[in-house]
Amino acid sequence: MTTNTEKFDAWIRGGFIALNSELEELYFASDNREVVAGVGDHVKRQLEAEGNALIVELLKEGNTDEGFDAAFDLLGNVGCFMAACRRHEITEPSRETKSPLHDASALAMQLGAGLGVVPRFASAHLETHNRAINGVYKTFTSLPDEALFITYNTRAALAYIRASEALLRILPLGVSHPIAADLLKAAVAALDDVVASNDQLFDELDINRFFYCVRPYYKPHRVGLHEYRGANAGDFAGINVIDLLLGLCRADDAYYSQLLVDKFLFMTPSDQLILRDCMRRESLLDQFLGEAQSHADQPWFQQNAELFLEACLAHGKTALQHHEKLVAKFIENPAVTNNMMEQKGLTASGPPLPVLLKSLRKLADLRSAAERDDIPSRYRDLDTLRACLTQADEH
Repeated sequence: MTTNTEKFDAWIRGGFIALNSELEELYFASDNREVVAGVGDHVKRQLEAEGNALIVELLKEGNTDEGFDAAFDLLGNVGCFMAACRRHEITEPSRETKSPLHDASALAMQLGAGLGVVPRFASAHLETHNRAINGVYKTFTSLPDEALFITYNTRAALAYIRASEALLRILPLGVSHPIAADLLKAAVAALDDVVASNDQLFDELDINRFFYCVRPYYKPHRVGLHEYRGANAGDFAGINVIDLLLGLCRADDAYYSQLLVDKFLFMTPSDQLILRDCMRRESLLDQFLGEAQSHADQPWFQQNAELFLEACLAHGKTALQHHEKLVAKFIENPAVTNNMMEQKGLTASGPPLPVLLKSLRKLADLRSAAERDDIPSRYRDLDTLRACLTQADEH
């Protein structure tokens, strides 16, 4: 790290957190917690001034790149500063044609273009690439509920990644390989870990603290002229690798491929490569269906197909859990209770909440192979595979 980079990182881990936390307590004590305009303006001015002063020095320094990790970490710090300014309405994309944070935008765009990622903070900056110092990782605030949210999201993301890596290992071996059974079991175990992590988050996270004090940092904001959507906990390749390899979602489905296109630059470059490669692969479901025509009665098929169906069930369970428990409890219900369903800027991805909820329902139904004919659900194909197991039992 350069001295200027170190100074900026120290501020992000110290003064930045203190100022955000002070503002959050002011907002939360208000009768109208969603209103931030006119609250704590002197603190907001201090936040903006301190951040800009450090960023100006980084711009003067020129190329601060010391490899991917350093550049990506710096981009995360700049992005977190810009996201905090958006949260406190120092910037607000609907009233601007370009970001008023000129220096921060310039540095973020320089870094993002060089790395091949969006010029704002992404979920990886707070989860999989969030370096801890003396046991403490970066956050926006010192609120326990934010740390809880990041910790459990990181656990879930890493569990998804373990499941995806196990499924990827099957590709060069083939579904009939004896080790495929071990890898499918590993995928199921990892997906069970996702459910366990999300259950703990559901039980421990405070609804109001999340809705009013954590969620707003993930809003869309401008960098330069362009408005970028907020970071999403699903902005990593693992969950989509599972979708595609299990065959529950398809790259040639316009709805699903649009999701992939929209998230590519929010992922790290290495994740982008993994997902692009996976998009061209034949799914394990299609491989099993092809093998069923001549090998359904073989012991390997019976064992591995049954384990594959368990993996599909486990993945579907995580999707339904996320939509029907986490999204409902921490976003939909508070929005309904506070008459905010139609409020602009409520979601990280940008569209109104009802539109987002409809899209999330569709995605959950694809991942759980729901019995729907209006979407390309694979429920009939999974039924065909189950029938092969049933027929073998009968014989």
